[in-house]
Parts: sequence; structure tokens; C-alpha cells
Amino acid sequence: MAIVAESPSSVLDTGRAIESRVMRRVFWRLMPFLLFAYLICYIDRVNAGFASLQMNKALGLDPKIYGLGAGIFFIGYFILEVPSNLALERFGARTWIARIMITWGLISGGMAFIGGPTSFLVMRVLLGAAEAGFFPGVILYLTYWFPAEQRARIVGIFMVGIPAAGLIGSPLSGTILGLDGLLGFGGWQWVFLLEAAPAVLGGIFAYIWLTDRPEHATWLTPAERDWLGAKLAAERRRATAIPRLSVWQVIGNKYVLTLALVYSGAAGASSALALWQPQILKSFGLTNFQTGLVNAIPYGIAAVLMVVWGRRSDRVGERVWHNALPLSWIVIALLATLLVSPTQLWLMVSLLTVVLIGTYACKGPFWALSSEMLGPAAAAAGLAQINALGNLAGFVTNYLLGWIKAETGSFALSLMPIVVLSVAGMIAVLLIGRGRPRTVAMTT
Repeated sequence: MAIVAESPSSVLDTGRAIESRVMRRVFWRLMPFLLFAYLICYIDRVNAGFASLQMNKALGLDPKIYGLGAGIFFIGYFILEVPSNLALERFGARTWIARIMITWGLISGGMAFIGGPTSFLVMRVLLGAAEAGFFPGVILYLTYWFPAEQRARIVGIFMVGIPAAGLIGSPLSGTILGLDGLLGFGGWQWVFLLEAAPAVLGGIFAYIWLTDRPEHATWLTPAERDWLGAKLAAERRRATAIPRLSVWQVIGNKYVLTLALVYSGAAGASSALALWQPQILKSFGLTNFQTGLVNAIPYGIAAVLMVVWGRRSDRVGERVWHNALPLSWIVIALLATLLVSPTQLWLMVSLLTVVLIGTYACKGPFWALSSEMLGPAAAAAGLAQINALGNLAGFVTNYLLGWIKAETGSFALSLMPIVVLSVAGMIAVLLIGRGRPRTVAMTT
């Protein structure tokens, strides 16, 4: 009997069919829950921004104290970020992500019972410590499941949780503030209580639903597990910018530190606007409810363009300029806010929209670039260190924003430290990306 060899094209078509089927199953198994979890994470991180519309007066918090509390979150976050990510790698994503979600949910709910400046600062530090490791842990987790050429798109979809938190959380928080006085609680207390519950419930669900590694995925067939395992194993053998190093060598590596500087511009803008934008918009004479609706607009637009930009980065296999250009948009738009008059609400909203587009558009390409440069050997410590140091910008920008606002009365001037960080990040990514080859473009 004659044996007919398969043509190269038929083998390629079979490989593509397996890839499409496996990645579709992985996507729908993991991404909806992870996106939901990050949405809740970010709402609980920044809902103090809306609570502040009532809380600051109720507790006697001036702009300097509020700015310090908004930023001090990142001190606890910074201290435990790397240890938390190493714990995730040791104990497994399912267990550790569940632990993080339940812990931050309980502390976020506890924010409803603060009684003044001291307890506000303490609870913000504890909230940062509880949440530490969630974001870089998920980024690390995604490298266990998704090939490099898909990661900007996948990370971009995951990080839609940030603008989605603004889109959904803004009108929700504005509405909850209207419960002021119900059962003897202030509206700002209801914001913390009601928005914390999904984190605790989500943590319980995470333990049931998530799978640590592809080889443990009973929801894939043996052939599908073998294909995905072989694909990711081949990637792990590729050369990376950072070889196998100790944890301390990784967190002090020049590439890790430079990438943290790149991230600081977008991270500083993201956290500052999330916690201060409601006050900026309300200063134009809006009610709490109107502030919630208007605040949602920039986030809705940014959410869409974030996914588009990440997909474009994967399609063309380019990471460096897909980071540098959004950082330049942040700089231009923030400088333009200096020219906005107190009656030009929609001009301010338009400029803040551009800032948020720049902030979120670069996140998918940035984390794809970072995971590619680090490789699997350095990923756990490196990704956590980049996120921890980059997010320290949130402490700096929030504290300076409150201090400058208290001294000058100008929100526009208080946003200028973000400009400095974004310019530094833009220069850093262009320097670190010189001569870097493109990623293999995503197949369509």
C-alpha cells in the first residue's frame, strides 16, 4: 500500500487549527474572570476618589492629608510586591490570587469604619499591602498560558479592567453616595462596604475556577495540553535580555530598573487621575451624580482604544514605539490643561480623555515588552519589581498633587509632576529599545 506524505501546507493548516482551538478555550476559561477580578481590584483601590467627595469633610481631611493617604497605598504595595509574586510561584496562582482577593476585600470594606486622618493613612497602607502581588502575579500567570506573540493583546484585554473600573465604578459610586444617612452610615461608607463584597466572593470563586498550569488543565484534551506545553517550552529556550539570576540580582538589574522608570509615567498618571479626577470635575460645579457620569466618559473611550492599541502592537510585532507614543500623548494633553479656564468643562474632559488613552494604551505593549525581555527565569521577581517601583510613582504624584493643590489652588499645576515622569519614561523606553528586534507578528 502506498504511503502518501502530508504536504507542508496541510501540516501548517492542522497546526493553526489546533492553535486556534486551544487558545480560544484558554481565553474563555481564564480571561473573563481575570478581567472581572482586576475591575474589582481597581474599583477598591481608587474608590476613595469618589468617597472623598463626602469623606474629606466628614473626617476633616485636607488636600495634603488626602494626597498622602491616596499615595501611601503604594508604600505597603511596594514592600510586599516581590515577596507576594514569589509566593504565587511557590503556592500556585489559584491559591494565592484567592488569598489576595479575600484579604483586600476585607480591608477595603474596613475603610468604612475609619474615624480620622490616622486611621485613613493606616488602612490605605494595609490595603496596598493586601493587594500587593495581584497585578504582577496575573501578568506572570498569563505567561504560563499565552505565547509571546499574543501577550500585548491579552494583557491589554486584562488591563481593560482599569478604565472599565472608571467607566462602571464612576456612576456606581456617584449613585451610592446618594445613600447618605441610610442605616446611620454616610454615603462614602456605603461606597466602601458595597464595593468590597465582590472581591471576597471573587476570591472564593478564584480558588474553585482557576488552574495553576496548562499541564493541570483537565478542561483541555491531552493533545491540546501537549501542544500548548510544547509551544511555551520552545519559547522558554529562547535567549532573553536577562539571564538566570538570583532574586536580588534580578530586582537590581539595569533592564528591570529602566523598565520600572518607563512604567512610572503611565502608572503615575493612572493612579493620580483615578483618585483626583472626581474632585477636578466637581470643581466645575457638577453634582456628585453628574460627576460620576462625566467621569465615566474618558474611561469608556480609553477602554476601547487600549484593546485596539495592544492588538496593533501584536499584529506588527512592535513594542517600543507603542510605548513611547502614548507617553507623549500624556505629556501634550497635561501641558494643555494649563490653558483651560474654569468654565471650559468639556475641554478639560477632552484633555483628560487623551491622558487616559495614553495611560492605558501603552500598558499592553509595555508588559509584553517586559515579559519578553525578562524571560521565564527572571519573570516572577522582575515583573513584580517593575510594577512595585513603577507604582511608587503613584505615591509621588498623589502626594505632590495634594501638596501643590493646597499651596496653589490649581489642579492643572498639580498635574505637572506626571509630565516629568512621562517624559523620563518616554526617553527610557527609546533608549532600552534601540536595536531591539521585533516580536513575531501575531497570525490572524
